[in-house]
Parts: sequence; C-alpha cells; structure tokens
Amino acid sequence: MKSIFPEVYLVDNRLATINAVHGKQVYDERLVKLEGQEFRMWDPFRSKLAAAIKKGLQNFPFSKGSKVLYLGASTGTTVSHVSDIVGEQGEIFAVEISPHSMKNLLKLSEQRKNIIPILADAGRPEKYSEVGEVSIIYQDVAQADQSEILIKNAKAFLVAGGTAMLAIKSQSIDVTKKPSEVFSNELAKLAKYFEVLEKMELEPFDKDHLFVVLRKH
Repeated sequence: MKSIFPEVYLVDNRLATINAVHGKQVYDERLVKLEGQEFRMWDPFRSKLAAAIKKGLQNFPFSKGSKVLYLGASTGTTVSHVSDIVGEQGEIFAVEISPHSMKNLLKLSEQRKNIIPILADAGRPEKYSEVGEVSIIYQDVAQADQSEILIKNAKAFLVAGGTAMLAIKSQSIDVTKKPSEVFSNELAKLAKYFEVLEKMELEPFDKDHLFVVLRKH
C-alpha cells in the first residue's frame, strides 16, 4: 500500500480510497482489507477523476474537510470516492439533473452524510444559491455549453484561487470537428477566467475526453 495523494492509495498498483462506510459497496467495486483498514478499489474506467490520476495528474485539491461543488454527479460513483477523501468534516454538494440518478444519490447520502444531493440543472446555479462558497468545483456534464456552465458556477461559488476540474467531452460539444479543435476552442474560453494548471487526454479510459485542472483568477 502506498499513499499518492491525501486519502488516495495504491493497493496492488490499483487506486483505492479508505471506505467511509465499512462493508458497503457503491458500484460493485472490490473491497480489500489491509493493515486494519477497508479499501474500496477505484476503477479508472468508471471514474474520470481516477482516470486522470492514472494518467499522471499532479494537481489534486481534495483533502479532509474540503468543500466541493460537484456538477453532473450521476449515480455517485466518483462522488462516493470524493466522500471517502473529504471525510466527515467535508461537504459535497452533488448537482444532478436526472431524477433517476438522483434516486441513487439520495440512497448514497443516507449512508454518507457529507453528500448533499441537489436535483437541478447545473446551467442554472441561481437555483442552488444556498451552496455558498466552495474551494473546489468538479464538473462532468455532457452538454454542448459545458465550459459556460463551469464559468457560471465558478462566478457564483468558487473562491478566488480555488480549483476547478473539468472533463471536456468533445462529442457532446461538436461531432463535426476534430476533438483537438474542440479542446482548443474550449480552453480559449476557459483561459479568460482561469489559469490552466494541467490538461490531459483520458484515453484509454475515456475516448475524446480532455481532463483540465484550472485555478480561478
């Protein structure tokens, strides 16, 4: 076992977090007991954050007590690992537009009190203004205006110098252009509001995705 980021480990060369809810799986992930702890294996084919770590991510803003706005929470796969990382002192405001996915998130939040599910459109941050200031925004939203969504939310919630992480999905933006052209256009939009700290394509874990780490000006 080796620690690579706060609360993120390599167990037999596979990513893992310490399970905050002993004995409970979230997405049929493998549980491993080691040195008196229970670890949840973190699948990079199921989580873009895990994929980015496997691809050599350097900037990792999450730690115990972090306050996070998570846009596009889906059923909570990655959210659950962030929940392990930020601990009881942390908060994850998990925004999801799908009522079907929200059912899973609600169940997850019953076990993990640091997850606050919000059924809302991430493009309308005024609908969840009660979130207040956060130090991290993580976004995984498959919409054509995904960069604009991040900018809106960063203006509303992200502290100056705060970190934003975005998975840019080229096929959700413009299928007629090469992914590299889409990525270049989106980065130009984001650079007006953020410093680009890091960027990486996520293949072989996710095709035509660029993972970007940003710092708010």
